[in-house]
Amino acid sequence: MSANAIYRWQNDQLIELAPEDAPTASITVADSWLVDTGKVLALNLHRQRFMDAVPASLHDPADNFFTAAIAQLPRAGAWFPRVELRGAEFFLRLRPAPDLERSATLISFTGDDPRTMPTIKGPDLDAMATLSRGAHEHGADEAILLTREGYVVEGAYSAVLWWRGDILCGPPAEFERIDSVTARTALTLARALGLDIHEEAVTPAELEGTEVWVVNALHGIRIVPRWIDGPELAERPQRLEQWRTRLGALTRTI
Repeated sequence: MSANAIYRWQNDQLIELAPEDAPTASITVADSWLVDTGKVLALNLHRQRFMDAVPASLHDPADNFFTAAIAQLPRAGAWFPRVELRGAEFFLRLRPAPDLERSATLISFTGDDPRTMPTIKGPDLDAMATLSRGAHEHGADEAILLTREGYVVEGAYSAVLWWRGDILCGPPAEFERIDSVTARTALTLARALGLDIHEEAVTPAELEGTEVWVVNALHGIRIVPRWIDGPELAERPQRLEQWRTRLGALTRTI
């Protein structure tokens, strides 16, 4: 097993590919998650999200492939693997995890929505990478997609959550976006703790004075200290660390 290895699911087994044989077909479905010393947060939800997006005719091989992919993952170190469906073929991409961050600077993306299949992770990864590069050129870590009316939908690589006092909020369910496993886990945990959760359509300006988080499977929860050309934001002391610890406690050994 080597870092940055790519495996094809072939004849009911994972076959490592030479670099020159890396797949070039477009991604139909993808999913990824952080593996840290063999532990993952909500792996069952990642599996379900992947399976839900795979065509019904490929469910059996997809299920077998996912099981084999999990068995293939290293139990030591930090990794950010990705499972992929390209056409009718399944691939596992093994990638070392990059450095993890506590915070993220945001910038609103004001162009036409580049997403073609906003509820499925995979087909729009290249478009999101372009958005992310544009955000970096302006000094931001994450680009935030807005509706035509200017309401917050999601980031290129993250879901967006915010706090109204002790109420954890997110965009309305009818806003088409990726079903974020990390956001779903945080909202479920809030309910379990007896906290209220709320959906609301908000413009960036309407988040003035709130604590805003961007969440994803790689970094977990990141606080937003700055929104370029956007609202002034707040942070309640210790809340971020408390919630990052809570999510960490929910990880399970694969």
